Amino acid sequence: MRTLEKRLEKHVDFLIERYPVLEVCREDIISSYLFMEESYENGGKLLVAGNGGSASDSEHIVGELMKGFKMSRPLPADMCEKLKSVDSEMGETLAVNLQGALPAIALDGHSSLTTAYMNDVEPLLCFAQQVNGFGNSCDVFLAISTSGNSKNILYASTVAKAKGMKVIGLSGQKDSRLSELADVTVKVPQTETYMIQELHLPVYHCWCLMLEDKFFG
Repeated sequence: MRTLEKRLEKHVDFLIERYPVLEVCREDIISSYLFMEESYENGGKLLVAGNGGSASDSEHIVGELMKGFKMSRPLPADMCEKLKSVDSEMGETLAVNLQGALPAIALDGHSSLTTAYMNDVEPLLCFAQQVNGFGNSCDVFLAISTSGNSKNILYASTVAKAKGMKVIGLSGQKDSRLSELADVTVKVPQTETYMIQELHLPVYHCWCLMLEDKFFG
């Protein structure tokens, strides 16, 4: 059974030191991280979706994973040489400025695809269609829903499970359809939407810090 490296525990400890109310979520936060760690080790990616403020959170998470968060993440030397071999001038600029990335896609974007699908087929299945198209068995779907009952998130989670993906839920403290469906759900201990969202941010920042430390530290 996969366990958290000792050197990464400091991020969870620091999170709970700053937000003691999240102590009840410690094990689920760690389990969720380990699913993401395993996925990235196996060449997978993270798909993320949410509605409203949670859609903004999806974009935020992708921004932290696809470029340097706290670290600069320089490219490996062999990749730098490959870039320069293609074009010495542009390759030098790319080698100096590109950063290591952890592949992640926020499903709330892609306006042409989503509006076409919503108009032609079924609006509630828009995220599900993208999971169907983007998702592979080694990937993880991070499903963000403050209620845990958002239908478009549940449809997407169902597709993810059918494709053999791990599903991580991020919700409020109440039991929900999402917590029944997901492999693990971090249920932050609040019931008011904006208060739930206020606790989601430090949780996913902790995940991003841990992933960056693991793969680029």
